[in-house]
Amino acid sequence: MSDSWIDNLKEQAGVRPRRTLAEEAADNLREFILLGKLAPGTAVPERDLAEALGVSRTPLREALRILEVEGLVEYSATRRPHVAEPSLHELTQYISVLGALEALAGETACTEATTGEIAEIVHLSARMSKNSGQLEPLGFFRLDMQFHAAIVEASRNEPLIETHRQYNARLWRARFLSSQQVDRRDNTLAEHVEITDAFQKRDKAATRRALRDHLQSTIENIGRLHAGSGAAKAKD
Repeated sequence: MSDSWIDNLKEQAGVRPRRTLAEEAADNLREFILLGKLAPGTAVPERDLAEALGVSRTPLREALRILEVEGLVEYSATRRPHVAEPSLHELTQYISVLGALEALAGETACTEATTGEIAEIVHLSARMSKNSGQLEPLGFFRLDMQFHAAIVEASRNEPLIETHRQYNARLWRARFLSSQQVDRRDNTLAEHVEITDAFQKRDKAATRRALRDHLQSTIENIGRLHAGSGAAKAKD
């Protein structure tokens, strides 16, 4: 029996496997990167981080390998870890692929989703609209990602779900920065409503189009951020 088979059986029985120290450390590091506590290009101080997280160097290194697979951490030629610093071109390429994945997931979910899953996605969209003014940036972003993940998972397509998870992990910081642009939040919420309305009607074409347009907005938001950052550096 493979470990994955056993884990699936445990999950079906309501028994979730315990998270390892490496997985917990990876979660914390992912959040540090997301919030800019470890900025792009920053060297990762293994000893200091291990001490701060209360773990030994071994699980920390395992956590860094997890984040390397996700594209959040890179290694130099001398195997020193640092936070990945993707270019605008790279981010645009990844987001374009992510848009295609979410469009396919939304189209498929229009057929596969249960009534309960559709209701949950509608509920998530409503929560975001209702609480957008009160939610702190990380809370708003997590709810946003929960909304998108729920649509993808409703597709019932495991290869699609896994591929989306991998691409989305690489884009967490970019999507977080995009969601932080308060002046664009009304636009984001309006796009979520458009996605939700199409999904409720199980309109495949409209759902696919709304999701692709939504990810295109993310590309535009990231482009504005890079342009603003470039202008600020030129002033300095």
